[in-house]
Amino acid sequence: MTQSKTSNRRILLNARPHGAPKPTDFRLEETEVPTPGKGEVLLRTLYLSLDPYMRGRMSEGPSYAPPVELNAVMVGGTVSRVEQSRHPDYSEGDLVLGYSGWQDYAVSDGTGLVRLDSGMERPSLALGVLGMPGFTAYMGLLDIGRPQPGETVAVAASTGAVGSVVGQIAKLKGCRVVGIAGGAEKCSVAVEELGFDACIDHRADDLNEQLAAVCPDGIDVYFENVGGRVFDAVLPLLNAKARVPLCGLIAHYNDTELPPGPDRLPLLTKTLLTKRIKMQGFIIFDDYAPRYPEFAAEMTEWVKAGKVRVREDMVQGLENAPEAFIGLLEGRNNGKLVIRVADPA
Repeated sequence: MTQSKTSNRRILLNARPHGAPKPTDFRLEETEVPTPGKGEVLLRTLYLSLDPYMRGRMSEGPSYAPPVELNAVMVGGTVSRVEQSRHPDYSEGDLVLGYSGWQDYAVSDGTGLVRLDSGMERPSLALGVLGMPGFTAYMGLLDIGRPQPGETVAVAASTGAVGSVVGQIAKLKGCRVVGIAGGAEKCSVAVEELGFDACIDHRADDLNEQLAAVCPDGIDVYFENVGGRVFDAVLPLLNAKARVPLCGLIAHYNDTELPPGPDRLPLLTKTLLTKRIKMQGFIIFDDYAPRYPEFAAEMTEWVKAGKVRVREDMVQGLENAPEAFIGLLEGRNNGKLVIRVADPA
């Protein structure tokens, strides 16, 4: 299904998931293309970013951001072209980074828009390594993790949008990098393409033993994207004064109750205390927005120089966003997941 100039496809939150999202939790509808008012622009979506945080926004429980309302457009970062402009700062044809969500067209008053180079060769990178995921990796690792040359950095979800960048930055800082990923293929990507020193399959029955074997000197920085049994395996290997940037907990996003098994809280708190570990959660633009230009300048140079390699998992068509998002939560993607909504020309 191709993008139309006369109708606006929108994917709405049809129902709140109980556990893992299902296709019926989403609904595709078509409406008229909106008309911009004075001081507004009409944006045509080219690329849509799909990210794990969206699962939390589908639930109505308290979080760092309000939930998506039922029958409202699903939220998401986008790269768009300005189709019409009644705003003094934007012209037709401008390329912008924004937050239009899962739809073909949106009207904006300019708030939160970031102008991109209109001739940008790969605009979708503004949703990945040069956008929120790359920024998350950069600040979480460098400001909270503070890796030092020779230290061991372990990265969960190490071939995902954030983890793949974390590991490569850690290598640039002179660290030994151990990835944790889902499956032999992803582990091969982490080592052979991204330059990690080792990678362990988190599905392995002997995950704890394998991780301990490749981290004989313990772990100094653990970038947490997953939780669950991965964190259980990492916890006893953390060195004194280790740092744990807490970015995500994708293993628990679909939980409807506490996980089975023993109460892990006493072991966690004892380890944090006795080893004097720093564990800090962060929300990237809430906590670090003023430092985005610093990140963008350095990451752009690293990408141009080939020091940071880019992996994109590109899915064609807005109508395929729900299934792609469900696959993201199941770990089916390999790299930054992006929906190509329309031809960028």
